[in-house]
Amino acid sequence: MIPAAIIFDFDGVIADSEVRANRTLAESLTAIGLPTTYEECLRDYCGHNWQETERRIVARLGRSLPTDFRAQHRARARERFAEGFSPVPGAPAFLDRLGTLPRAIASSSSPDYIAMSLDRFGLAHHFGGHVYSADGWDRGKPFPDIYLAAAKGLGVEPAQCLAIEDSPIGAAAAISAGMIVVGFCGAGHIVDRAAHGDMLRRVGVHHVALRFEEVAALA
Repeated sequence: MIPAAIIFDFDGVIADSEVRANRTLAESLTAIGLPTTYEECLRDYCGHNWQETERRIVARLGRSLPTDFRAQHRARARERFAEGFSPVPGAPAFLDRLGTLPRAIASSSSPDYIAMSLDRFGLAHHFGGHVYSADGWDRGKPFPDIYLAAAKGLGVEPAQCLAIEDSPIGAAAAISAGMIVVGFCGAGHIVDRAAHGDMLRRVGVHHVALRFEEVAALA
C-alpha cells in the first residue's frame, strides 16, 4: 500500500529522547520515596500520556503525588534535556524526502515540549499545524483517539495512513485506529532491537524497521 499520509509518534521516532526522559522520571520518583529504575520506567510508563502515567504511579505509591510533583519533574527534565539531545538517526533525511506527502505527529507528550524539540531540530516546518498531543486527555494511547484525531486533521481515512511507532502502547493505539503500523526500532533506548521488534510483532504491527531507510521502502 502506498500511504496517503504518514503519522509519526514523537519520542523514540523523531526525537531520540527516551533515555533522558525515563532516567529523569526514575530520578523524580525515587526522590519522593518510590525507588524506581530507568528500566522500570521504560517498561511501565513509556508511551503513556501524563494522565495515565500519574494513575500508574499513584497505584504503586499508594497515595497521591505531591501537588508540585509534575512542576518539579518538568524542571528536572528541562535541565537534562538542556544538556543536549538529537533527532533519531535518519529522521530528518526521511522527512526531507517525503515531499508533499501529508504527515502529522500523534504523541503522548506535551505540545510545548514537542514544539521546543522540533524547533531545536529544525524540523517544525515539516508538520505545520499537524502536531497532535494526547497530553491532558483521559484516553491516551493505547486508545486510538490521538491517531484518529491526526487522521481527521489531515483529512485522510485512517486505513490510508502509515503510522510509525516505537512503543507497544503506541503501536496498539495506531492498530486500533485501523492504520498500517511500522514498529520502529531505531532509537537509542532500544538496546536489543531484534527482541524489541519481536515484542512489537506480538502487538500486531504490520512491519518492523530497524532504521529509517527501511521505512522509506514502505512509503
